[in-house]
Amino acid sequence: MAVPVLFRHPSSLRHDTGPHPENANRIAAIQQALSEHEWLGWDVRLSPAATRAQIAAIHPPEHIDRIEALSRSGGGTIDAETIVSPGSFQAMLHAAGGAVALVDALLGSERAGVGASLHRPPGHHAERARAMGFCLCNNIAIGAQHALDVHDARRVLILDWDVHHGNGTNAIFHERDDVLFCSIHQSPLYPGSGAASDVGRGPGAGFSVNMPVPAGSGDAVFLSHVAHVVRPLARAYEPDLLLISAGYDAHAEDPLAGCTVTEDGFAAMAALMRAAADELGVPLGFVLEGGYDLAALAHSVVATLAVAGGDELPPLPEVALHPLALRAQERLTGGSWPAFTGS
Repeated sequence: MAVPVLFRHPSSLRHDTGPHPENANRIAAIQQALSEHEWLGWDVRLSPAATRAQIAAIHPPEHIDRIEALSRSGGGTIDAETIVSPGSFQAMLHAAGGAVALVDALLGSERAGVGASLHRPPGHHAERARAMGFCLCNNIAIGAQHALDVHDARRVLILDWDVHHGNGTNAIFHERDDVLFCSIHQSPLYPGSGAASDVGRGPGAGFSVNMPVPAGSGDAVFLSHVAHVVRPLARAYEPDLLLISAGYDAHAEDPLAGCTVTEDGFAAMAALMRAAADELGVPLGFVLEGGYDLAALAHSVVATLAVAGGDELPPLPEVALHPLALRAQERLTGGSWPAFTGS
C-alpha cells in the first residue's frame, strides 16, 4: 500500500475559543502523541485553504461571508457553543481544505489508499446555512462533494462514530442517494437529532442510517454496529470512497458524553473499516471531529491511524451481534434499505 497521508495546518491552533472544551490544546495533544510515534511513518503535509467554490458546493456564499466578516471584525459568538475569533476563518478554510486535499490524495493519481485530515474546528454539526455545535462549515461533507464533483465518484459512504449525531451531514445529504450516511451516536444527547426512524427522504429515503445507542454503550455496542450493520451496507452500496467522521468523544474518559468506548475499541472499528475498504478496493479517509479528554483523544487517534495505515491489518476481532445492532439490522431488512444483505 502507498504511504498514508496526513493533512494538518497551524491555523487550527489559532482558532481561539478560550476556556472551551473544543480548544487548540486538542490539536497540540494529537500532534505531540503522533510525533512521539514518528507520525507513524505517514506522509505529513500542510493542508491548503479550501477555495470558496469548494465550500460553496455545500454552503451558500452568504454563510461563508458571515463567518469571514465576524472573524475579520474581531470575532464573537454564533451561539452559546460556537465561537469565532480573528483566526477562525483561516482555520475553517484549512479544515475544509484538508478534507478536500485528503480526497484528492485518495482518489487522484497518487491513490494513497489511507489518509487523515486532522484539523479544527470540527464540522459535522454544521448544516448547509447554519454554523452550530462548535462547527463552522461541514468539512467531511465538502470532502464528499469534492469526490463526487471532481473525481467522478458515483457513491460515498460516510460513517460517523462521534458520540454526538452528525446532524449537519445528515441534513445535507438527507434527500440524496449518492452519499450513504451512517451514524452511531448516544441518544438522548446534543443535538437531539438522529432518531432511528430518520432514514432520509425522497431520493434519499433509506440512505440515512441512524443508530442511536444509550449512555453506557461501549466497545461491544459500537463494534457490533460497525461489523454487522455498516460493513454489510458497504458491501451492498459499493461506494467509491469510505470516509469516517472520526470523533473520539464516545471514549469512556470524555467529559461531554456517557459512552464507554476504549482506545482498543476505536482501533478495532478502524480495522473493520480498513478491511471493508480493502474488500471493496476503495480508499479510506478519516476527518477529525470531537473528543475532549486530551489524553484519550490523542491516544485514540494514534491507535486508530496505526491500525488503519498499517501495511497489514491485524487479525480482525470476532464481534458478537449485540441486541442493539440486531435491532438496527431488523429495521433495515424491514424495508427501509432493501439492498441490505446481512452480515
